[in-house]
Amino acid sequence: MHADSKTLSIHKNHLNNIGMYLTKEVKEEIFSKHGKTKSDTGSAEGQIALFTHRITHLTEHLKKNRKDYNTERSLVKLVGKRRDLLDYLNKKHIMRYRAIVKELGLRK
Repeated sequence: MHADSKTLSIHKNHLNNIGMYLTKEVKEEIFSKHGKTKSDTGSAEGQIALFTHRITHLTEHLKKNRKDYNTERSLVKLVGKRRDLLDYLNKKHIMRYRAIVKELGLRK
């Protein structure tokens, strides 16, 4: 096995044999769009946007694999984390909360 095929196998998703859904470029795009900068990974808006991206990916996976209970549990935990961050923003910074909910199209 030479280096190229080894790096390819690392970047394959074992569940559906496609490339990783959350690459470095996708993360940088999410954080640059919703955070202050592309390296601002700690802002509440950036985290909420990242969780939303992961939630939509897991939801699509669960539509195809209904009995994948581990993924279902992970999805529920992610939704709870996003809900906690949204509640924090709602309590502390109502304008930032309204902006991120509108931007991501979340219902509340």
